[in-house]
Amino acid sequence: MTIIDTPAAPAPQASRRLTTSKAMVEAIAQEMERDPSVFYLGEDVGAYGGIFSSTTGLLEQFGPQRVIDTPISETAFIGLGIGAAVEGMRPIVELMFADFMGVCLDQIYNHMAKIHYESGGNVKVPMVLTTAVGGGYSDGAQHSQCLWGTFAHLPGMKVVVPSSPADAKGLMTSAIRDDNPVVYMFHKGVMGLPWMAKNARSVDEVPEGDYAVPIGKARVAREGSDVTVVTLSLSVHHALDVAESVAGEGIDVEVIDLRSLVPLDREAILTSVAKTGRLVVVDEDYRSFGLSGEVVATVADHDPTMLRVPVQRLAMPDVPIPYAHALEYAVLPRQDKIEKAVRAAVAG
Repeated sequence: MTIIDTPAAPAPQASRRLTTSKAMVEAIAQEMERDPSVFYLGEDVGAYGGIFSSTTGLLEQFGPQRVIDTPISETAFIGLGIGAAVEGMRPIVELMFADFMGVCLDQIYNHMAKIHYESGGNVKVPMVLTTAVGGGYSDGAQHSQCLWGTFAHLPGMKVVVPSSPADAKGLMTSAIRDDNPVVYMFHKGVMGLPWMAKNARSVDEVPEGDYAVPIGKARVAREGSDVTVVTLSLSVHHALDVAESVAGEGIDVEVIDLRSLVPLDREAILTSVAKTGRLVVVDEDYRSFGLSGEVVATVADHDPTMLRVPVQRLAMPDVPIPYAHALEYAVLPRQDKIEKAVRAAVAG
C-alpha cells in the first residue's frame, strides 16, 4: 500500500480526473472488493446512490446484502453498525446530514466512541460514520451546518474532513482500515455535483489503485511567506482563490489544509506560523468554543511571540444558518471575508 502525504506529490500510480464524490466511491468499492467484512448502510444509499452521490454504483456492484437501505431511524441503524463493528465487521454508516446527529447522539457518543475505552482496550469498533456537511445552497438551518467541532470535542473518535478528490479517496481508505471509529465528514460543496454550485477544484487528479492518506496529517495546499491561512474543507478552495487573487500585489499566502481535526496536526500549524508570523483561521463551523479557537490556542500555548500581529479569526456567527440565499452568504466565510482578513493581517 502506498502512503500519500500530499496530493501534490508525484503519484506512484497512473491518475485520472475524478469528482470528489467519484473518488470517495472508488475508495469504498476498492475496500469492499479487498475485504468482505466491509459493508455500507444508510438512508437512500442503495438504488438512489446517496443524495450527494456518495454511493453511486455500489448497489449494482455489491448487491443489497452489502449496500443496505435503511428506514429513517438513525438511532437504529447506527446502533446496528456499532454492533456489527464490535463483532468484527467493518461497517460504513451514512448519517445523511451531520445536523441529524441530535437524534442519534447516544449511539454515537455513549457507544461508538466509548466502547473501546470502557472495555479496557479489549473491544475494537472498526466503523466509519460518514456524513454530509456545509451550507451555501439554501437548505435551511437543519441541513447546512458543519458541526465538525462538535464531533471533535467528543473523545473516542477520529474526525477527518477532505477538501480534494485525492484526499477524499485516500482518507476514506484510511478510515475504513482504522480499527476504531472514524467520523468522515464531506462538504457538499466539494463533491462536484452538477446540481450544486460548481467548484473547479472538485474535479482533480486521483491516483488509481490502492493508496491511503494518513489521518492526522495536514497538507500545505499552497506555500507562502507572508501570512498563514489555516482552514479545511470547502474553505480551502476559497482560501486558494484569495491567495491567487492577492499574489499579483505581492502578498504571498500559505494555505494549510488541516484534513483531520482529530488528531489535529499542530506541528503543521506551528511550522507555518513560525515562518510567516501572521495567522488567519477560516472555519465554516461556529465561532464560539470551536476549531478556530483551538487553532489560535495551539499557537498561544506554544509561543505567542511567534505572531507579529493579532490573529484574524473568521468563522460562522452563533446563529442558525439562514435559508434565504443572501442571508446565508452573509454569514458564511466566503472569499470576500477571507481576503479582508488576509489584508488586515498583512497590514498589521
